Amino acid sequence: MQTIAFIGPGVMAEAMIKGILRKNLAAPQQILAAGPRQERLEELERAYGLRTSTDNAAAAAQAQVVVLSVKPQRLSAVLRGLKGHLQPQALVLSIVAGASIEKISQGLTHAAVVRSMPNTPGQIGEGITVWTASPSVTAEQRETARQLLGALGEEVFVEDEYFLDMATALSGTGPAYVFLFMEALIDAGVHLGFPRRIAEQLVVQTLKGSVLYYQQAGRHPATLRNQVTSPGGTSAEALYYLEKAGFRTAISRAVWAAYQRSLELGKEKPLHLPEAPHPEE
Repeated sequence: MQTIAFIGPGVMAEAMIKGILRKNLAAPQQILAAGPRQERLEELERAYGLRTSTDNAAAAAQAQVVVLSVKPQRLSAVLRGLKGHLQPQALVLSIVAGASIEKISQGLTHAAVVRSMPNTPGQIGEGITVWTASPSVTAEQRETARQLLGALGEEVFVEDEYFLDMATALSGTGPAYVFLFMEALIDAGVHLGFPRRIAEQLVVQTLKGSVLYYQQAGRHPATLRNQVTSPGGTSAEALYYLEKAGFRTAISRAVWAAYQRSLELGKEKPLHLPEAPHPEE
């Protein structure tokens, strides 16, 4: 029976809270949510019956597990506020994108840190989380982390921390790529003449069915793609234009850009947007 304090009561924190309660990993009274916005805390309190606080340090001081779930740009300030207030044997579990174990450990002067990268489908218990742990995390604490992260869906432990920034770019950001692809397909259907609701239904079920078929078939995606691509057919024509447009290259470059941004977030570098072209150019 442990107390879990969530520092930063955002969307992913709420997803974890829902999963923890759904799987009976803790009772509502064992969960603390801390953040600056009183209205948000009251919303969580009404929905889940947990305890809340506007004092991060006071919340962390009561917990055996402290979950860091703040925005990356807010992390340094939050760490300064928590420093010296954690229980000596507490486990710190971070879901902050780009934040290294070293940064968190030094910021808190606390050795037992788990770093993780969940993704959006975790909000319905269908996510996947990649995580790793510092050497000071005990076997019991690892199991605690595994169960808590499992509340979001599947979890994958990796020995090397550098996989976390890769996971941020691939699975963490991945839902955004999928949603953009869905949006583009739906808009294409509307352009053809379908009512939007029908275009949405066709696209959503096609994506859902394709993933399920892939999982059951147990074959490489290229094999399945070839299976539905008849010589000189409609799929062959469509795929030709996607390849010609650099579809694969665009995806690869997007994932690489997300990876580089994850590294920058870890160093708290600002995002440099390209300058707008001169009107005469």
